[in-house]
Amino acid sequence: MTVEEAKEFLRENGYFMGNLWRVEDVQSKFDCTDEEAQEVLERAMDAEGTYEAIWFNIDYYGEEDNLTPIKNPQENEGS
Repeated sequence: MTVEEAKEFLRENGYFMGNLWRVEDVQSKFDCTDEEAQEVLERAMDAEGTYEAIWFNIDYYGEEDNLTPIKNPQENEGS
């Protein structure tokens, strides 16, 4: 399977594939091995601030596009 085929497979299964990072992105800024670059990417992508920014922007652009919000099931517990 080619990279493009793999991306298309993932896209067809609901994954966003428009913004993928590669070790070369890290290596364009730092002199490091592929393994070290993977570690940097993993830590950057798993950082709490990254998650917060993504969730904020999902809310922002969903509201901007006038999408109907779904109530959090936890908000309805005990009602």
